[in-house]
Amino acid sequence: MDERQRSLAMGIRDWPSTERPRERLLSCGAARLSDAELLAVFLRTGSRGRSALDLARHLLGAFGSVSAILAADRDALLSERGFGIARYCELSAAKELLRRALREDLARKDALGSPGAVRDFLRLKLRDLQHEVFMGLYLDAQNRVIGDEELFRGTLTQTSVYPREVVKRALAHNAAAVILAHNHPSGVAEPSHADEALTRALKQALALVDVKVLDHFVIAGNAAVSFAERGLL
Repeated sequence: MDERQRSLAMGIRDWPSTERPRERLLSCGAARLSDAELLAVFLRTGSRGRSALDLARHLLGAFGSVSAILAADRDALLSERGFGIARYCELSAAKELLRRALREDLARKDALGSPGAVRDFLRLKLRDLQHEVFMGLYLDAQNRVIGDEELFRGTLTQTSVYPREVVKRALAHNAAAVILAHNHPSGVAEPSHADEALTRALKQALALVDVKVLDHFVIAGNAAVSFAERGLL
């Protein structure tokens, strides 16, 4: 029996403690673990004939990356042997907890002083969607996020956005400023001429009620393009 076969014949609990993902996490810290090891800790157990680490490696090979696993839909995940409904629910809950943690962080900080947190939050909200969504983050006078919501939903390639409705929602939140965002399911984050024209129209409409547009982000996969950084506001 070769090393690979011996590995399959025993569970992770039979491995030397220095090689077990959970023990390595405790001794070295999560940042020192590989993607497969971290995923194995999350999975906890494997399936018949393979350990949690083998299952983690299989999933990474099947989907290509951690982000692809997180973005995968229910049917795609449940089609993988060893990944059942309980694990799907746990993964969905973990993603939602991360979104909420980032949202709470933005409520405590100056959003302009935390551009990384804003980008991370918007990526988690928008990057996995297969249709266009236009959303707003509403901020108080100290640029802390006081609300966020999906405003309009469209198709794979376009969304109809109505400035009047954006103004109404900003007033409903008593916002002093807004950060706008939408996704490009095509995977290309570059703003279009229509995106630029829409941003100008929204900026003008919101200025009439003393609400500032601080930024507009286009999200595509892990890319997040800022209009403010591009000088497009």
